Order: sequence, then C-alpha cells, then structure tokens
Amino acid sequence: MASKTQPLITILLLSLLLLSHLSSSHGCPVVTYWGQNRNEGELNTACDTRNYEIINIAFLNKFGNGQPPKIDLSGHCNWNTPSGEPDCTGYASQIAYCQSLGIKIFLSLGGDSSQYTLASAAEAKELADHLWTYYLSGQTSGPLGLVALDGIDFDIEAGTNLYWDVLLKDLYAYTQQKKFYLSAAPQCPIPDYYLDAAIRTGLFDYIWIQFYNNPPCEYTDDGDTQKLINSWNQCTTYTATKFYVGLPASPAANGSAGGYVPIDVLNNEILPQVETSPKFGGVMLWSRYYDSLSGYSDQIVCTATGAFEAVRAPLVGMMKSASEVLYRVLS
Repeated sequence: MASKTQPLITILLLSLLLLSHLSSSHGCPVVTYWGQNRNEGELNTACDTRNYEIINIAFLNKFGNGQPPKIDLSGHCNWNTPSGEPDCTGYASQIAYCQSLGIKIFLSLGGDSSQYTLASAAEAKELADHLWTYYLSGQTSGPLGLVALDGIDFDIEAGTNLYWDVLLKDLYAYTQQKKFYLSAAPQCPIPDYYLDAAIRTGLFDYIWIQFYNNPPCEYTDDGDTQKLINSWNQCTTYTATKFYVGLPASPAANGSAGGYVPIDVLNNEILPQVETSPKFGGVMLWSRYYDSLSGYSDQIVCTATGAFEAVRAPLVGMMKSASEVLYRVLS
C-alpha cells in the first residue's frame, strides 16, 4: 500500500509547498548601480544582502574621440600605484563571488559625464572589441582583473546620439561566442534622444527606464502616479525581454531633480499596475549607496500575481487528480 500511495503523497506535498511559496512570496527583482560612492561599501557586501538580481558596475565613462577607454569607480580602487592610475583588479574575486551567488554583474557605460562619445562606426567597433576582450570573454585580464561579466549596460546621457546602435550590434555579434546580456537605461520621455536608434534594434535584453529627472513622466509630490504609468505603457511597446521601473532609492539620491516615489505609493499604487505587463521585470534603483542608507530595496513588494496565476490552475488540477486517485486507493 505504501509503495502505491507514496508517489501520490509526494505530488500533493510538493504542490502544496509550491503554491504556498508562490502565494506568500513578496520578493521583487531589483537592479542597482554600484561604484559611484566610496561610502557605499564593497561590491561583495552589496551582493551579501541578496537584495539584487543585477548590479551594474558604474561607470566606464571615458572613451571615444581617440581616448583609451577608462573606468571610474570613484575611490573604490587602489590609487597607490607607480603610474598614478587606479588599480581595480582586486575586484575580480568579488565579482566571481557575486556571480557564485547567482547575481549578474554588468559594466555600465556612460553616466553623467562629458568625457565619452563615439565619433564613428569604426570607433564603436573598437570599443565593442575592447569590452569583449577585457570584460566579457574571461580570457584576458583587464582593468577589473580576469573577469567574465554577465552584461553591458548603456546609460548614455551625454555626447551625441550617433553610433550607439552600431556599438550594440557589434556587441551582440559577440553573443554568438558566449552568452551575455545587453541593457539600456533610457530616460522616460520617448523617444530617448541618445538611445532610441539602439532601442529600436530590439537587441536589448533589459531596459530599466529612468522615471526621474523628467517631470513630464515621473511621480510628483502631489501624488500623481498617472504620468509614470502612462509613460510605462508607452515604453513597453518597444521590443525587449524585460522592462524595469527605474527610481531613486531615496529623496537624496536625486535631490531637487525629482522622481522619488514613497515606498507605500510604489507598492500600493504603481507596482500593481505595471506588474500586469508580461514584460515587467522589476525595479531599478539609483544607487547602491542611497539604497544602503534608506533600505528601500528591503521594502519593495511585488505581488507576482501574473506568475502565480499562470501556475496555480495546473497545480490545483494536479492536486485534485492525485487526491482522487489516492482516495480510491485508500478506499
């Protein structure tokens, strides 16, 4: 009797456990940027929180117009070197540690700097080759040591709007050799001045939309969420695997530029609406430093309604069938 009923009991127990997990899970995928404030702590400390699905190392922000590409991690690296240039190779072990936890580590290009641009398609190809060789391939030691990062992020906010689509296509060609991800952080007014041509290629895996610095499409202190929701609905008409709601992690993260959303407004008024999109991926926060002070990512609640409903019916059906068979066997 035991040999006949054991598989049925196992099915019932596993189904109940899965349903319980799905119905009670409030975790929300969170992306953040690390590297722009030495007081934010080390990368491995950020990963130890288990709060983040993806961490963008910010930024590679000097390239183009004949400049050799350079990374700037705002005081995180060792500056006591003979050349006077920072040595960031010690982060290879921290990156590997984070990846061992299942956290994806990207390198972000650009940011709020005036030291980058692409002057030609040939320069875009040279940058793609550099990124592949020293950050993605895992075969040649580079500024972060010997690493094989999980992706490249485009946070382009300066320079011209030329050749970013070319860079994207050149990078995408390397995904035939090794799988890695490509992401973008456009401003919420669309079309984004810098990245529209690149976004229209449909090659980005992830797009985290910056719903801040932009009054026409950000949350405002008068409680108006509709501008953000309307912009979200427009942005998600583009092609990408997942879209994220990009927000400041505290009022201080963006100062007077605006866009901070109180956590209760996010959880109760914004997420329940944007989560209905099959393209919803989670929340992007600027930045790890401000999140470490505010604890914002700890408080984000995703209902996961869509995911729950997608599996609930077949699981309930399976449980019902197993229960009926078990009843007949025991009778």
